[in-house]
Amino acid sequence: MSASIQKVSRRGFLRGMFSAGALLLGARVLPQDALAALEGTTFQPNIWLGLETDGTLHIVAHRSEMGTGSRTALPLVVADEMEADFARVKLEQAIGDKKYGDQNTDGSRSIRYGLEVMHEAGATARLMLERAAAQKWGVDAGECHAKMHQVVHSSGKTLGFGELAEAAAKLPVPDKSELKFKPKSEYRYIGKSQPIYDMKDLVSGGGTFGMDAKMDGMVYASVEHPPVLGGKVKSFDDSEAKKVPGVIATVELPAFKPPHGFQSLGGVAVIAKNTWAAFQGRKKLQIEWDLGPNASYTSANFKQYLTETAKKPGKEIRNVGDVEKGFGEAAKIIEAEYYVPHLAHAPMEPPAAVASYENGSVTLWATTQNPQAVQQAVAPALGIEEPKVVCHVTLLGGGFGRKSKPDYCVEAALLSKELGKPVKVVWSREDDIRFDYFHAVSAMYMKAGVDKKGRPTAWLQRSVFTPIGSTFAVGTEYGSSGEMGMGFSDTPYAFANHRVENGPAPAHIRIGWMRSVANIYHAFAVCSFTDELAHAAGKDPKQYLLDLIGKPRKIDLKAEGVDYANMGGSFEEYPLDTGRLRHVIETVAKASNWDKRKSGSNKGFGIAAHRSFLSYIATVVEVDIDEKGKVKIPNVWTAVDVGQIVHRERVLGQFEGGNVFGTSLALLGEITASDGRVDQSNFHDYPVARIQQAPVKSHVTIVDSEAPPAGVGEPGVPPFAPALCNAIFAATGKRYRELPLSKFKLA
Repeated sequence: MSASIQKVSRRGFLRGMFSAGALLLGARVLPQDALAALEGTTFQPNIWLGLETDGTLHIVAHRSEMGTGSRTALPLVVADEMEADFARVKLEQAIGDKKYGDQNTDGSRSIRYGLEVMHEAGATARLMLERAAAQKWGVDAGECHAKMHQVVHSSGKTLGFGELAEAAAKLPVPDKSELKFKPKSEYRYIGKSQPIYDMKDLVSGGGTFGMDAKMDGMVYASVEHPPVLGGKVKSFDDSEAKKVPGVIATVELPAFKPPHGFQSLGGVAVIAKNTWAAFQGRKKLQIEWDLGPNASYTSANFKQYLTETAKKPGKEIRNVGDVEKGFGEAAKIIEAEYYVPHLAHAPMEPPAAVASYENGSVTLWATTQNPQAVQQAVAPALGIEEPKVVCHVTLLGGGFGRKSKPDYCVEAALLSKELGKPVKVVWSREDDIRFDYFHAVSAMYMKAGVDKKGRPTAWLQRSVFTPIGSTFAVGTEYGSSGEMGMGFSDTPYAFANHRVENGPAPAHIRIGWMRSVANIYHAFAVCSFTDELAHAAGKDPKQYLLDLIGKPRKIDLKAEGVDYANMGGSFEEYPLDTGRLRHVIETVAKASNWDKRKSGSNKGFGIAAHRSFLSYIATVVEVDIDEKGKVKIPNVWTAVDVGQIVHRERVLGQFEGGNVFGTSLALLGEITASDGRVDQSNFHDYPVARIQQAPVKSHVTIVDSEAPPAGVGEPGVPPFAPALCNAIFAATGKRYRELPLSKFKLA
């Protein structure tokens, strides 16, 4: 057998695909609503599942799927607790509805918020099926046990789940107190690896993303937004735009009323028969703008403001002991300033939504992380009640927090109401970069007094950043307790004298949460400064880090008077446990063979550890720097304690992906602004890590833990940048306190 390799052009490849009918995105059928799917089943004990007489089990996925595996993991819990065969499961995506509880696939909390509910749903169905079998056989229910999609009697006889569906549907739903949950030793899926439910569709092009959604009679829209936040249309000329073939009309969108929240930015929308025509027509618009007060914003000047503010006393967040006395007793004072710029989410699929307004109600299909937020934003924009907004969730081509902010859905809904037909809004990559909800820019000042052995006698840390609260309340300049509690007010070191402060910073562009949020810049400063002190003391960075953490203990920040949100977790379930942090440090040191590694001659190893989203993470990065200053990352080792895990393969994947995401932020990511306008527009000036820049190998060690489940999607990101910079210092002797590193020649 022989094979030949032919050189095929991109155009030829696409022509071949379409001529063969291999990929017809427009022919995709939108999936039905989960509620409608369950209503057609025979046995529906709760809102989470429905069983057909042929044994097909429908399970509702109320979280969004963007590669994290949430859409698979939570239904796996139902199937496991129910003793169902996951191969016979059909997942039904939920619309936005409060009856499902929290649907925001954000904040690394899907498993934490949904685990107990899913266990209850599965256990309820299992008990009812066992009772139905007992009734059919005329035996005691205690003699019947569900096993792999059937109920087995102690005598060995069996009945399939489908055979029991009708009988089970006639039984009363048991009280929660009657439920018995499976012991962990009997878990079939939980804690194991399982292919994600959507894998076949994703690798074959069959999945329905926001860009794939279509409605009958739909037109397409592209919006020219005000180039400066808060800008308004003074006048516009659309005569040339309307000459573009396929352009139907233009519509002016109203400017938002402060605070902007998730409202539309305003501007002028070009309506067309296809996306290409809408994009081309938009280029022909002639718009005169009232740019507003933010037109004076220039990021270079603002950077100077931030760094100067960080050097001044700020709002006290945490105060232990007497810091000034500690500085007075120090043998040496060490100071350092750190800076992290604005960052963009840049998911591979830009925002997109389809909306159809009719008779006082609107139906949307959107690439969204939070369909309930869509309801909350669209309803007031249209002047209708939230239940009148029906939001269907497609697959997401990435999110990172951007797609929990549904301004693009508001645009689609407003335009549909105006035009009286379904409208699909598609953002270009340039729109996505220029009009993001940007990650906060931040400056941090660190100061330590150390004794003759290099041990801190006092530690002061100050953070100044544009707060997320500015998105929702005009004039907000200080960070929230939640933001400060992301790696700053909760610094886990055993200091006698320790003070944490926050300085004011106004926002001039939209600010929003991004994967790991304030932990990005806080971990960069704290973990880098720790490494600086270790080297100043002539100590091994790993051992110095462990010494600062001190003996295993649980830190009671509330007892210290700290306003600490703890990511919404109770302190009883999720204490700040330094023993767990020490353990992941020791684990990653062992995995990376830290104690035998030697740095120098442009090859180095760096370590960092951080608690975020209630999880404990330690990272070791290896760097190899050539004579031109090009950085290679041969290996990254990560040890993670995330409590109980559900989907092992996705946990590994999230931390491997976190290392790549962290590489992009550390080496390349920077958003700047000139005269109020964001300078970057696409991947040529806002690059993300390519394969040759990403870590060659990521080694992830999951620590077995009996703790309750914690975050997975985000906590891998924060320790990466400081570990990388610490490795570069170990390799070259050069310390970098500002990101991205692409600004500097590293050799």
